[in-house]
Amino acid sequence: MQDVSSLVALAREGRPRAVARLISLVEGASPQLREVMAALAPLTGNAYVVGLTGSPGVGKSTSTSALVTAYRKQGKRVGVLAVDPSSPFSGGALLGDRVRMSDHASDPGVYIRSMATRGHLGGLAWAAPQAIRVLDAAGCDVVIVETVGVGQSEVEIASQADTSVVLLAPGMGDGIQAAKAGILEIGDVYVVNKADRDGADATARELNHMLGLGESRGPGDWRPPIVKTVAARAEGVDELVEALEKHRAWMEERGVLAERRLARAAREVETIAVTALRARIGDLHGDRQIGALAERIVTGELDPYRAADELVAGLTEK
Repeated sequence: MQDVSSLVALAREGRPRAVARLISLVEGASPQLREVMAALAPLTGNAYVVGLTGSPGVGKSTSTSALVTAYRKQGKRVGVLAVDPSSPFSGGALLGDRVRMSDHASDPGVYIRSMATRGHLGGLAWAAPQAIRVLDAAGCDVVIVETVGVGQSEVEIASQADTSVVLLAPGMGDGIQAAKAGILEIGDVYVVNKADRDGADATARELNHMLGLGESRGPGDWRPPIVKTVAARAEGVDELVEALEKHRAWMEERGVLAERRLARAAREVETIAVTALRARIGDLHGDRQIGALAERIVTGELDPYRAADELVAGLTEK
């Protein structure tokens, strides 16, 4: 068993091994997880959480690395959660994003953690919200969460980040059309990366047009900017950081940042509660109660909704 209070104290000092151990306790759903979260609770709420998402190949890892460099020049401590997909066969993950950010490996003001989705849908790992809390409590000024390569429906990052950045790149087919029903609805800032390629201006124009379709913003509402970058050469990155800071300032001025963080906390509580209920239901799978209810449904004596009501009533009695 780990001494949680000591780990938290060391993490606050910026000790990477302590931060790593705390996140490992989170990922492993350790029995000490409740103790960890209780110790971290008074220390959180200071980090600015930036989510980067987009289709595979748009340059998310390169953009993340460039953002880390820009924020470090400002003297800010930066944490990175880079989420990689798990293999549906072996359950493993390449965790290659960390390799692409090796330039920051020796910087004590940067902490990079690769996480596997472990089958969790939505573009993030299931442990991401608690891992963000660890990095926040460890003193990171900015936490960058890089999702797996996503499509239309993997938009969970919008519920976890203060500011969501959607990356696109020219020359990747009709990417905007394919993504419009999903990730193009969640962005606070849009980035056309690899802007030195042919078609970058056309991609930006098409994106601007699609963002204007059905737009119903009032005076003072946030209009997502479109920033063109060449992250591999750090071109346009300062403009991206400026757009992020403008969005943060707008949210703080209008109370939107506090609202988003309240909503995030509420979803986190709901997720933990639902997970606990599922675990209790799972314990009943071999129980006679579920088998008896299933038999009554098959014979037509009971419908699935009434059966579910009886199951819930049975859970609340235990």
